[in-house]
Amino acid sequence: MLIRTVPFDHPDAVRLNARVQSEYAERYGDDGDITPLVPAMFEPPRGLYLIAYDEDGSPIATGGWRRQDANDEGYADGDAEIKRMYVIPEARGNGLSRRMLADLEDNARASGRTRMVLETGTKQPEAVSLYVSSGYVLCPKFGLYRFDELSLCYAKPLAAPVAAGAAAADGATADDLAPQC
Repeated sequence: MLIRTVPFDHPDAVRLNARVQSEYAERYGDDGDITPLVPAMFEPPRGLYLIAYDEDGSPIATGGWRRQDANDEGYADGDAEIKRMYVIPEARGNGLSRRMLADLEDNARASGRTRMVLETGTKQPEAVSLYVSSGYVLCPKFGLYRFDELSLCYAKPLAAPVAAGAAAADGATADDLAPQC
């Protein structure tokens, strides 16, 4: 498997986005995610868009992050928002989404972002499981769907990991290091 950085409007990204939108529409009985997205949002250093390819060169997964700062939609300064995380059904169950998520977090951290945020829905239990098992916690809702009862918002701090010995030397407790929204 190969993960490549691509523009949000790359032909493979467009095809995978159509697939995820179709899945959203099927799960929620609507037209899919209507959050306005444009390619410039994912151009470094303001964001990143990734596609994973299998050994045959076929696109099998996608995901990106875009910069957010405090605004009237509930974002905070330093936020990096995950968008369009998707693995095609045939490639699920192999840890690909976890690897994509880690790559997005690493890149956002390196770009100076301090918190990764995402919005998912109650009808996406696989996504919820991935994010919770990756250290994300529920947080106050933000974004276009912040008033939707089916919306769930999660956050995870992107600060560099603190070694347990260093935390103890600084007098920090486990509660001091717990994720905060």
